[in-house]
Parts: sequence; structure tokens; C-alpha cells
Amino acid sequence: MQAAGLAARGLDGRPVDVALVFPSGGHLSAPKETLEGVHDVLSPAALAGCGAGGVLGDGREVENGTAVAVWAAALDGGGAQAFHADVLRVSEGMAISGLPDLEGATAAVLLPDPLSFPTDGVLRRLHDYAPGVPVLGGLSSAHVDGRATLLCDDEVHHNGAVGLRFTDVEILPCVSQGAAPLGPELTVTAGDGHMIRELAGRPAIEKLREVVDGLEGAQKALVGRGLLMGVVIGGPKAEYGPDDFLVSGLAGADPGSGAITVGATIEPGTVVRLHVRDADSADRELREALALRREALGGARPAGALLCTCNGRGAAMFGASDHDTRVLDEQLGAPAAGFFAAGEIGPVGGRPFVHGFTATVAVFPSG
Repeated sequence: MQAAGLAARGLDGRPVDVALVFPSGGHLSAPKETLEGVHDVLSPAALAGCGAGGVLGDGREVENGTAVAVWAAALDGGGAQAFHADVLRVSEGMAISGLPDLEGATAAVLLPDPLSFPTDGVLRRLHDYAPGVPVLGGLSSAHVDGRATLLCDDEVHHNGAVGLRFTDVEILPCVSQGAAPLGPELTVTAGDGHMIRELAGRPAIEKLREVVDGLEGAQKALVGRGLLMGVVIGGPKAEYGPDDFLVSGLAGADPGSGAITVGATIEPGTVVRLHVRDADSADRELREALALRREALGGARPAGALLCTCNGRGAAMFGASDHDTRVLDEQLGAPAAGFFAAGEIGPVGGRPFVHGFTATVAVFPSG
């Protein structure tokens, strides 16, 4: 297999400790053959992967058609273990089997099937039990006959989630949400769960309408792209930056009560701000976020990077192909591969969440 061969050459003959494989298009009709081909070439000690609507690697993004991306690494003393987690029906409701214990781990990659796996709840559980362990990844974005393709070592699964548990491997997480803020920050004065009833002491719909009516020029023109809500994760600050907000959709509104429903969990005192998807903001934020990671490495070139980018980005957002991979190469100069996900997993405020229209990057330092 050509992609696996390219990955092997990049490691200069070193044993492959871990591989990630993202098949798309025609490869999804015979995933076992794809898996066997990767094992024949790389013989990885651990492997995980999932079906993808599009893949990226070697500086290119293939958003449609048949392709496969293979990411491989020699961990130089670190370790990786692949896992498959699934949902079990029990008398009390449901339970998750196969989820790894992250105590003692340094990072994890999670690749769930969005139709059969409760990703949000599992991420909360992982954070509760191992709050310092970064979890990154993305939701499988391709199905065949209604079934997902999930790869774990030498097995193909069609439900649940697969992933990797890393030990003694440092990973710098990077989340670039690519949304432009609109209007002022507002405080939730009534609401709970996913419902905001009041903002700054006013019915939520009424207050948001006031904010939108007060926008001027270019900001007001952006509203037509669809409003989003940024929810501050973590405690209050004098000033909030992009890394402080979890940006999610406005899921619904009740004109009668004036309440709105958002994708994130809120409570009274939560600070929120309207956002909108914007290609210029997405480009700038990704560049700045990656530059900060390179700075954290003392300017050293990372050993590699895993990129999970939204299937709503790509040419549809930026007007040209290869945007995220090109920026990654310019800012990090490291070999990278990944896929277009149906939702991206990465931390905000130290807690992992599922995002949309986001690029999440696991940066692997060298040495």
C-alpha cells in the first residue's frame, strides 16, 4: 500500500509503535483488506482508525473520492495501546465496555461512531477520572450501509469507538475553533442545562436581538452566516481570548418564554458571547494557535502532528483546497496526517469537548 510505504520511509526503518489509518471512498467497501495492507507494510504494535469522508496528509487534502491516510510513529521509549469501546445495554440503562483507564496515561486519541456512541458523556467521564490527560480526535465521518468503519489493531468494528492510550508520550493539544466574536460578553442570569432563559437580566432572545441590532458594518453582514454561541469554560477573567470559549450552535429558541437552547452546558453566572463562522478568523486563529505551540517547543520542529478538521471546513469554507494542511506545514514544518471529521475532539479550559467547524491538532514534540 502506497500510503503505508510512504509512512514507513519517513521513519527511516525504525519499528512502528503506533499507526492511525483513515480510509475513504472505495476503501470503505473492503476495510479488512486495507487493514491487512497496512499491517503487511508497517507491522505496527498498535493501530486505530476510522472511516472518513475525506483525508489529509503529505500537504494535501482529499475531500472526495477514494483515498487513505496513514499516520505512523516510533515513540522512542513511549507506548501506545489500542482499544475498542462499545455500549452495553444493562438493566439500569447502558454501560460502556472497553474504555481504557487513563490513570498513568499521558494522552489519548478517541475516534467514535457518532451514531452509536455517547461521546459527550464519555468525555465528561474521562475528564472526571483523569482531568490532566488531554483527549483529542474526531468523529467518524463515513458510513457504509448505515454502519461505521472502526479499526482497532487487526479488527474491524462497526459500532462504538476506537482509540489509543499513550504512556510516556508528550502531546501538545491545539484547538482552533475559527469563529469571529460578535458584540459584547454577556452573563447568564437565569438558565441551566442547555437552556438560557435570561441574559443580563433580560429574556435571552430579547437581549440577543438587541446585540444583533447594535452591530455595525462588516460585523452585521456576518450574521447571515448563522449565529453561534461561545460559552466561557473555566472561571472569570479580566479578558477572554479564543481559547476560553467553547463555540457551539444555537440549537433552538422559544419565542413565548424568550429562552434559547445552546449546545454547551450552562448555569447562572456563565459568561457567553455571540460568534459566527468566518474564514478569515479561522485562518488567523489556526496560525496563531500553532505558532504558540511552536513557541512552547522553543522553536523546535515537532516530530509530527495528527490533524482532525471539520468536514465543513476545506474548500467550502476557505474557497481553496489544502488550507489546514498548508497552514500546519507553514507553522510547524512537521509531517502530518489526519481526516475530515463529523465533529472534532479537543480540550477547552482543560476539558475535552466535541466541536464543529474546528481544527484540532495533536502536536508530538521531538526528542
